Amino acid sequence: MRIVSGQLKGRKITAPKKLPVRPTTDMAKEGLFNILNNRIRFSDVEVIDLFAGIGSITFEFMSRGCQNLTAVDANYNCIQFLSKTAEEFDLTPNLIKSDVFDFLEKTQQKADLIFADPPYDLDLEAFENIERITTQRSLLKENGTLIIEHSKHTSLEHIPSFSEKRRYGNSVFSFFER
Repeated sequence: MRIVSGQLKGRKITAPKKLPVRPTTDMAKEGLFNILNNRIRFSDVEVIDLFAGIGSITFEFMSRGCQNLTAVDANYNCIQFLSKTAEEFDLTPNLIKSDVFDFLEKTQQKADLIFADPPYDLDLEAFENIERITTQRSLLKENGTLIIEHSKHTSLEHIPSFSEKRRYGNSVFSFFER
């Protein structure tokens, strides 16, 4: 995995094989950030990265100037890897080791953009719960966006706040608007 753009463009993120991750492909990440480039000013947004894994999305946001980013993952080794990589890149994301659903139920933090990249094999109800909790708890700021990455075999278009989807290979980004 590499960072596609920004101050860290071209830097590689190489996860140890023991980590239970499926990083967003460079092609999908580049497509997503091309969309976001036209919608947000990275230095002005507060971002929460759920199921952060090795930080491919976290570090892409920060490379592009995002100063206020919270990365959440339940796996201790992923958080350790994120911490070590952030230090190497001289970045300071807020790292939280927590089950994502527990975090969503308890946090008081609101964000302009919430990105979730859960395991593709979660059941549909779990994907729906990410949106439901985010909406019920008003975790998005006004005009905020939730983006959920999922397999092309999962459809989230039935969720009321759904606005659009973009597909890159086997990965789909579904957008939900507040």
